[in-house]
Amino acid sequence: MKYLNKMNFIRNKKFTFDNDLTIGNKIVFFKDYIIMLIRGVLISLFNKNIKTHFLGNNVLIRGYGKLSIGIGSKISNNVTLNAIGNTGLKIGNYVNIGSYCKIIVSSNYSNLGDKIIIGDYVGIGDFSYIGGSGGVEIGSDTIIGQFFTVHPENHIFLDIEKKIRLQGTKRKSIFIGKNCWIGAKVTILAGVTIGAGSIIAAGAVVNRSFPENSIIAGVPAKLIKKR
Repeated sequence: MKYLNKMNFIRNKKFTFDNDLTIGNKIVFFKDYIIMLIRGVLISLFNKNIKTHFLGNNVLIRGYGKLSIGIGSKISNNVTLNAIGNTGLKIGNYVNIGSYCKIIVSSNYSNLGDKIIIGDYVGIGDFSYIGGSGGVEIGSDTIIGQFFTVHPENHIFLDIEKKIRLQGTKRKSIFIGKNCWIGAKVTILAGVTIGAGSIIAAGAVVNRSFPENSIIAGVPAKLIKKR
């Protein structure tokens, strides 16, 4: 329990249990985290690139050789991590990945994807999807809502005589700076750079880049104002 308290303190130095939380609730919390910690420790024993972390139930992992997970990170239930790719998947320290997320470097094994790099203290909400075909980087201290999607490639559709699915794709990397706040159901498309300290409103579709400290909203996303 001391280790769990230490992990929570490091992740958020202001963390304390709510006064209305019952002893029973706290016991369940610690039980769940202890089980997750045991799973994480067991995996870290067999891979030097995976540090002690919390691992949920029904987590599917592919490409251990290209996977790196930092200390104290939490991978919640029913998450898919696919690190198969040119560079692979790197998850920083004290990252929180919500339940049912899919973080997939390569979805096409005939043309491997590049990489996904997630910085320290990043939080990603439940049911999010991050594809890494063209490369994705998320800066440290960025917080992201549920149903977030990232697509660093676009289908080519110029030839109207040819089926779109047979024309291939064009890949461009996506970069999200440090200390951003990204709302629920945001979609970020290929080639976009989001400057550090930016805020993206829920439901936005971002198809172009924005500088630091931008407040962005809309479909397609537009600059609302600067922080």
